[in-house]
Amino acid sequence: MNKNMIRGMIVFTTIVERGSMSAAAQQLNLSSSAVSQQVTKLEMDMGISLLHRNTRNLTLTEAGSLFYKNCCKVIAIVETTEQKLNNMKGIPSGELKIAAPIGFGGGLLSEPFKYLLAAHPQISLNLLLQDGPIDIVNDGIDLAICIGPLSDSNLIARHLADWRMLLCVSPDYLPMHKNIHHPTELAAFNRVNHTYARVNHASTKSEILTHDHSQARFELASSRIAVNNMQALIQFTLDGLGFAALPEPEIYKYLKSGQLVTLLPEWSLSTYKVYSVTSARDKQPAKVKEALNTLSQYFGQSGFCQPVKRGAA
Repeated sequence: MNKNMIRGMIVFTTIVERGSMSAAAQQLNLSSSAVSQQVTKLEMDMGISLLHRNTRNLTLTEAGSLFYKNCCKVIAIVETTEQKLNNMKGIPSGELKIAAPIGFGGGLLSEPFKYLLAAHPQISLNLLLQDGPIDIVNDGIDLAICIGPLSDSNLIARHLADWRMLLCVSPDYLPMHKNIHHPTELAAFNRVNHTYARVNHASTKSEILTHDHSQARFELASSRIAVNNMQALIQFTLDGLGFAALPEPEIYKYLKSGQLVTLLPEWSLSTYKVYSVTSARDKQPAKVKEALNTLSQYFGQSGFCQPVKRGAA
């Protein structure tokens, strides 16, 4: 149904309720001729007379009476829908569907989500955790948290944070970790790696170690153990299956407790870039805007994860 039809319905119901075209014109701030033209167009579109006209008054035909009743229903639906849409634009409400890597389910999102839900009681949260590609549009995702560059130019990415990637190992696997001074020595040990990260960053050489002072570069040897889940990768490292490059915030508690230690403190990997991603719609619902603001503020805090001294035992 087009806007002209809705406009005609509003004019018609006003005529019926006010009793004349002139009264309707006054209420709608239109000319009497404009009101008359709206009625004439409705009758032409419907192919039937809606009003009996004479010099004294207007009365509804049988078709006009039926049309009036249904006009009232349609106008009520339109006004209610318009009000709900305006509320969505101004008041954060409704289900917020967010996708994120599985590692974010370990508590990294608890604080921002706690704030978001407390500040906006009309929002409900549906969190989808998975590693690997996410189809935001087809899966009906409002907002996704992604790692690394985007391949889809139809999406809008907002930078949230840069996390250090640390070479880590369990003290039980490599008790003499302090004696390792150069990346070449790592060849004697098992490397555990994330399969998606390996494929996603193959062309960027992101698995290259750079010396902090000399800027010497060294590419890590291929992994002996590959896994497609970050939490499993962390667990394998904790269990002593080998060493791995892990994002600092996801392993902060293990570094602090000594369950993991870092290797080669003078060598660095490229950062783990975190983005919030939405579809390229011009106008986002209020719930999405608030989620974006909350995540940006939280991850923008320099102290949300205190760096652990590299090479600490």
